[in-house]
Amino acid sequence: MRSSSGDTFRFAALSAVKHGYVPMGVAAHPRFTPVVVADDADQGDWVHERNQQLADELGVPYIQDVERAVSDYDVQVAVISSQAERHCDLSVRAAEAGLHIVQDKPMSTSVSECDRVIEAVERNYVKFMMWNRNFMPALLQAREAVRSGAVGVPYAIHVDFYFASDAGPHKGSAKPGDAPIDWLEYQKEAHATGRDGGVGLEPMGELKIEGIYPLAYIQMLLGADVQRVFARTASHFHQVNVDNNVEDLASVTLEMEHGILGSLSIGRIGKASHPDGGLIKIWVMGSEGALAINESKPEAGVYYRGQPAGEARNQRVAGEGDYLLVDDFANAIDTDGDTILDARAGRAISATVEAALESGRTGSPVTVT
Repeated sequence: MRSSSGDTFRFAALSAVKHGYVPMGVAAHPRFTPVVVADDADQGDWVHERNQQLADELGVPYIQDVERAVSDYDVQVAVISSQAERHCDLSVRAAEAGLHIVQDKPMSTSVSECDRVIEAVERNYVKFMMWNRNFMPALLQAREAVRSGAVGVPYAIHVDFYFASDAGPHKGSAKPGDAPIDWLEYQKEAHATGRDGGVGLEPMGELKIEGIYPLAYIQMLLGADVQRVFARTASHFHQVNVDNNVEDLASVTLEMEHGILGSLSIGRIGKASHPDGGLIKIWVMGSEGALAINESKPEAGVYYRGQPAGEARNQRVAGEGDYLLVDDFANAIDTDGDTILDARAGRAISATVEAALESGRTGSPVTVT
């Protein structure tokens, strides 16, 4: 359902070093007006440069003082896309200022930080939404099919979430004596190519960087909490992951509420591995039938003479997902309802990822807490 109110919301982009597309996606909705980009003055030059670029693109000022920007520009909403380890601190500060919050993923690199956000959001009666992909057409159709009882009572789900994207030199390319690749410096260099999904001081593997997406699909389709996990992780494709001891490939088994079983395979598998950017599919098994969902559908094939090698041949259509996501956020503010992925759901995903990483390290099942 689309929001009916005509009220508009003034928003501040609180840091934009990670994904400029999040504040740009919010700005594309007619009910949200960007008024300022802001960050803390003690951030590095590279942070200020990226923030200034976004401010120039949005046509708003850049202020190196978060609290002053929020006060001076009469802000109602914060859109946060900072380094991952700063996400929750900025969200807590925004909530304490009475702002509704759209936050980039991952929610945090620490579950305890997620708890701080939940406390601040609920105490200040503000809305929180993690950026996600749940409003893609195939996911919406799948949700309707599950809710209508098309497969009966769901008892199992599997998600393949493979990104055909490179992350620097391939595994095994390092020469004897080469220094390990510095995580943050690599992310800075990767920014121009869009491969900098794990921006921050702390190295992050695919479960932390991208795990929110498939786990959010599972949460939306089945509405069941994950109780226990068993995982296998590997640094299989990319030297930057090997050097920083983080996974680029993982499999996770999920024991969920109501006896539901789930499984997840995730990886950044290299650009040459798939013609369309990756394999992302979902299977839901129920007492009366099953669903097989291709996340990329609907799409159109585009082929022509002289087509650049890097251009996608199959391109998604019906791409209203970001608009619908922001519309859902506006509706939650209007109606005092829940967002599609609120702070508690984001915390549950972070806890599942943390348990999966522990399981991958220990080789044993881990309870999600």
